[in-house]
Amino acid sequence: MKNIVVLVSGGGTNLQALIDAQESGIIKNGRITCVISSKPGVYALERAAKHGISSRVIPRKDYPDIISYSQAVLDAILEEKADLVVYAGFMTILDELVVRAMPNKMMNVHPALIPSFCGKGYYGLKVHEEALKKGVKLTGATVHFVTEVCDGGPIILQKAVEVMDDDTPETLQKRVMEQAEWKLLPKAVSLFCEDRLEVRDSRVYIK
Repeated sequence: MKNIVVLVSGGGTNLQALIDAQESGIIKNGRITCVISSKPGVYALERAAKHGISSRVIPRKDYPDIISYSQAVLDAILEEKADLVVYAGFMTILDELVVRAMPNKMMNVHPALIPSFCGKGYYGLKVHEEALKKGVKLTGATVHFVTEVCDGGPIILQKAVEVMDDDTPETLQKRVMEQAEWKLLPKAVSLFCEDRLEVRDSRVYIK
């Protein structure tokens, strides 16, 4: 049974999707053992508590720079004996020292079809605003391994979502979450925990 540590910064909707998948048996051979938040008092921590999952708060503002903060997060991850680390709305880009310590053991869900609308500055509603500005007919979500390059790691799973003519960034965000993010992330986590993901030449192969 693999230990899953989830990193959060806010409401924790993707965390809830993981919890629901765990409790319904969708996630095989893995369990969420700890939730780490970059902010105190966020609703994601309440979600964890309701389901008996332990949590830690490591406030970003308590650290003078990103390297010292990243080291603190890495120390917590290692103390929790994490086999897999999942970014679920975690709003801090950690220093590469974390990725180097956990190669192909950290994954993130991004609310677009990478390589579109991704990279530094593309998060939250901003992603959907840009998609609507460009007039794309399809958007979606991507689960990928985390590397030193923001949103640049090997792609694990993707799912397309239709863009409607009357969409607002908010309605599009909701549809992408419901139709893609909340389905893809638990599936990718389960594939990892079942040892079914293999990375070769920056590509992910599902066994």
